[in-house]
Amino acid sequence: MQQFSINNLVRGTTFFQHTGIAITFVFMPIIAMGVTESLFEIGVIVASFSFAQILSELYFGRVSDKKGKRLLFIRIGFIGCAVTFGLHYFADDVSLLLLARIGAGITTGIMIPAMLAYSYEAGEDKRKVASVVSFQALGWLAGIVAAGLANDTQLIFLVASGLFLVGLVLTAKLPNITSKQELKPGTMKSIIVKNKFLFLSLLLRHIGASSVWMILPIMLMEQFGAELYQISIVYVFNTVTAFVIMTLMASKIRIANVTKFKIGIGMTTFVFVGLVFITEWWMAMPFMALVGGTWAFLFIGGNFHLMAHNPKSTSTGIFSSTLSIATVVGPLIAGAIAFSYGYTAVMYFAIAIIVCAFAVSLKIKKELPQSPS
Repeated sequence: MQQFSINNLVRGTTFFQHTGIAITFVFMPIIAMGVTESLFEIGVIVASFSFAQILSELYFGRVSDKKGKRLLFIRIGFIGCAVTFGLHYFADDVSLLLLARIGAGITTGIMIPAMLAYSYEAGEDKRKVASVVSFQALGWLAGIVAAGLANDTQLIFLVASGLFLVGLVLTAKLPNITSKQELKPGTMKSIIVKNKFLFLSLLLRHIGASSVWMILPIMLMEQFGAELYQISIVYVFNTVTAFVIMTLMASKIRIANVTKFKIGIGMTTFVFVGLVFITEWWMAMPFMALVGGTWAFLFIGGNFHLMAHNPKSTSTGIFSSTLSIATVVGPLIAGAIAFSYGYTAVMYFAIAIIVCAFAVSLKIKKELPQSPS
């Protein structure tokens, strides 16, 4: 009964954490268009969040393992996010929005690796932890729907700030689990070297994906006349599928984590092949559902493989920061390609680089389960 209660508290905390992040994420390129008409500057604003998140996740993920205290970093992150996301409301020019995005990247980076590690350590049945982590996807679903319903690119920042405060309140009821302190020097380097093919394939895949996410909302609006709420509907298909697949992984989908990861990388290619041929905004829906499924496979497979064989917060911090690196590089590439060759060329770029990512992922080898020590 106690374990059931802890899992539900972790689900709730995870839900509000990712709802707050998601409510601003999808529309950020459109929000940036409100302060600048330059595609390059829009790319810089979108990328700044992830650039700050890279350094934050790497640093605080490692510190979380050294201290063995997850809740401390989770709570600091919630407080910081409530402040920095609220400050977006007052950002009415390029420099202020850029500073707000950097602050948001730092504060989210403080809590994301610690939250994922806490979720894994709090669950006794590691396979069922996938159903807890699936509330990340449910949070993204709620955030995207809330953004569409609000239909206001300033109000959503105040809502996000409130959601982080609710998440902070829930952490007050979570038990303060003390984890094993990982003090060995050179841990981060050894994890990267040991899992180089996983991180490289993840990096390449997400560069392709994030380049498309930078231009897709703008493309749907400019080329196909989509309204904000219609863009939300498109993205809902992504998050619903991710939530369902992650939940099924707790009971029905029983394949090796490395295999899940490879499936997630490879199947992403078909998403962008399909998006090349859409002629109406609603035609993007099935492909967004497919990308939600591929994300569930690669996120659960990759993170669970890392946590089973490496210091948890450090390895998941590297995983998250790899995504953040890609989210810096992808929008910059997308802005340059879209400016020179148009939106469709970005899709072709994504297809090519994700094929390369899948080829790299095939080099990842399964590891035998660690024996009890």
